[in-house]
Amino acid sequence: MRDTFWKQMNEELAAFHLQLTEEQLKKFYRYFELLEEKNKVMNLTAITEEREVVTKHFVDSLSLVRVFPELEGGREFSIIDVGTGAGFPGIPLKIVYPNLQVTLLDSLKKRVCFLQEVCSQLELEKISAVHGRAEDFGRDKNFREAFDLCVSRAVANLATLSEYCLPFVRIGGLFISYKSEEVGEEIKGAESAIKQLGGKIKSIQSFKLPKTDMGRSLIAIEKMKKLSGKYPRKAGLPSKEPLG
Repeated sequence: MRDTFWKQMNEELAAFHLQLTEEQLKKFYRYFELLEEKNKVMNLTAITEEREVVTKHFVDSLSLVRVFPELEGGREFSIIDVGTGAGFPGIPLKIVYPNLQVTLLDSLKKRVCFLQEVCSQLELEKISAVHGRAEDFGRDKNFREAFDLCVSRAVANLATLSEYCLPFVRIGGLFISYKSEEVGEEIKGAESAIKQLGGKIKSIQSFKLPKTDMGRSLIAIEKMKKLSGKYPRKAGLPSKEPLG
């Protein structure tokens, strides 16, 4: 079973010109085992079949390299994964790019405890999992405009996600949102919000996940100027009343 897992990982990641070491593959397989085990007692993901976990969680997480090739240079970027859930994309990125300094943020304490267990079992360093809401942490001086990169696979419209995520990004840094392939209307609806939050869309890359017909878009938003003290608004408002 492990051999087929490793083979699939290597074949699909070849589409991104990524080749993993045996040690990295072992960590991914252990991550899969922990996910499978914990999912029996708490709802971490609806995707549980091995082949689907590889493609839709692990490979998808690592597709970031398509829009942020600087990952390959070995620099120590600071990265925050907002609404990380079961650890995607933050933990796969940390396994492949050990120089990253990763913060995993999630609003459910039980998930954060799982993430801490995964990081411990995989012996990952310079990574932390914190419990809280993005709106609250975005106002914390230790987190506000403190990261080179913010990533999120969370399910929310882009205007809402931008208010969650751009407060964490330093000027000149990026917020990269993982979205389904069709994003034209969503981007139009979020342009005003992104501008109010000091951001500007830098690039959009649309593609299919390897060996599937699943469309993906990665939207890179650059932080152009300091964020107004008005944002983020209090918890709950970004989702109930997205900026327009």
